[in-house]
Amino acid sequence: MRTASIKPLAAVVAVLGVAGCSSGDEGTAYPAQASVSSASQQAMASQLPPRPAELPIAGTDPCELLGQAQFDALKVTSVPRKAADPPDGPTCVLDANQTEPFHAFHLRVVGADLQEWLIGARRKNSMTTTPTSVEGYPALANYRASGTPSDCEVLVGVAKGQTLASQAFAITAGGFSRPQLCELASKAAGLAVQDLKVRS
Repeated sequence: MRTASIKPLAAVVAVLGVAGCSSGDEGTAYPAQASVSSASQQAMASQLPPRPAELPIAGTDPCELLGQAQFDALKVTSVPRKAADPPDGPTCVLDANQTEPFHAFHLRVVGADLQEWLIGARRKNSMTTTPTSVEGYPALANYRASGTPSDCEVLVGVAKGQTLASQAFAITAGGFSRPQLCELASKAAGLAVQDLKVRS
């Protein structure tokens, strides 16, 4: 009696154990997947160019990084405004909503090193992160690869432990491709870095 009741229980435990290790991705377990991803992120981190100079941004109002000429270049049509209670550092909101397709920008001053998005606490497996450069500074393009393109964020490592984040949003649904959004974010970031260079 006892032996008969143990066998089914052991079978259930064995099935649950196998189910618990599966990621649902063709039999690859999460730990192995994370390990490969981590190695890939480390490789990308090594591809980033060195900073040509430090451009400290702490304490900077992001709404003061761009002037009217830059707003015109980005087709910004509204008065820049500070985001209320930004979760990730001072944030400036810029709208381009005079002619379609409408879009918007968020410029943020973040107290974190650029590496954090690759191999640190800010890394997200749900995001695609690729190395690039803005005005000669190490940068990352950060976006969701799946679904309808809605935004792209370009992060620039302007100084040790300090990152300038430029995010472009599609207000008109389907109005921009992902490369176009990343190009817009990169353009805004480049204009802001140019301003920082003049100030330094």
